[in-house]
Amino acid sequence: MSGHSKWHNIQAKKGKMDAKRGKIFTKIGKEIAVAVKEGGANLDGNAKLRDVIAKAKASNMPNDNIQRAIKKAAGEGAAVNYETIVYEGYGPSGVAVIVETLTDNKNRSAGNVRSAFTKGGGNMGTSGCVSFMFQEKGEIIIEKGELDEEEVMMMALDAGAEDFAAEDEVFIITTAPEDFGTVREALEGNGMEFLEAGVKMIPDTYTSIDEEAAKKFQKMLDLLEDDDDVQEVYHNAEFPEGWEG
Repeated sequence: MSGHSKWHNIQAKKGKMDAKRGKIFTKIGKEIAVAVKEGGANLDGNAKLRDVIAKAKASNMPNDNIQRAIKKAAGEGAAVNYETIVYEGYGPSGVAVIVETLTDNKNRSAGNVRSAFTKGGGNMGTSGCVSFMFQEKGEIIIEKGELDEEEVMMMALDAGAEDFAAEDEVFIITTAPEDFGTVREALEGNGMEFLEAGVKMIPDTYTSIDEEAAKKFQKMLDLLEDDDDVQEVYHNAEFPEGWEG
């Protein structure tokens, strides 16, 4: 089922991230701003901020950028006024799609997301139309390298992880959303570095798509990922074998 291989997806995403690093950092900066507004700039007392910083580090955001974003958010205070809005819908071939936005203009976000769905051969649906097909989970992805599988597995499970899997070149650790921070910090404390770390919407099942549908759906994904208001896109598409996007 290579179409949703974590390793394949990370490799494909990495190429795009390298080309759009500034945009990625801007989006993470918005998440830092919201976390600081909600819980303050002190890392010790703000678990959400610690989680966002872990995500920033997994995206190779330099520490200077992270500290600047925290200071800026702390200085702006009440001026930071982003709202989280989630859109749901279907891509080509009935692929389920969830789009998380962080925006200061709901009308702009809704229009842009709807346009991306339409141009990608899909349609935006009502709230709840596809989210029942996903589960919210913490997910930590670690490159295998020279790491001992059993050692990492025991470390993760002892810290409170729900599940551990080895796939291709990576270890995948799954947690309940409320346990994500605890597990992540335990692994970090043991010197683990992450390819990805965050609370995500993970599909229960996947929908296979052919080359033609994959081209349309990739267009939708590219449009959504280029949108400054879009923070995350979750879907259950299983791309054709060898698909490079």
